[in-house]
Amino acid sequence: MDKSFHYLLMANQALIHKKLLAGLKDTDLSLGQPKILEYLKEHNGSSQKDIAQGCHIEAGSLTSVLGRMEEKGMIERKMLNGNRRSLYVFLTEKGEQLQKIVEKEFDSLEEIAFDGISEEEKENFMDVFSKIYENINI
Repeated sequence: MDKSFHYLLMANQALIHKKLLAGLKDTDLSLGQPKILEYLKEHNGSSQKDIAQGCHIEAGSLTSVLGRMEEKGMIERKMLNGNRRSLYVFLTEKGEQLQKIVEKEFDSLEEIAFDGISEEEKENFMDVFSKIYENINI
């Protein structure tokens, strides 16, 4: 197995997506939707631009994903303060319920990922991983 950083990063991401979608198979969520629900948990009422930036999704792709989420009753888009140029995205009751399911699945995957790893090792890893993110996100 290749132990280069880029390979392990891509392989882990693919595995997490696969396991996440398997764990969420009964929810009718598709790839991309769980991270939007997770983002809206902390940023409910965000603009589409902010969601795209926060989730690292191209604006065009986000519009399609949000459209499907709105059709399924997970979110609603509203104008605020009469501003017709910007729509803000809010979780519906169904979206909040799905977000809680997603959060439990993320917690479960994280528990599996850090099995056998001490709390100190986890903290050190997360510190370094955060620095890598900051370095790349320039």
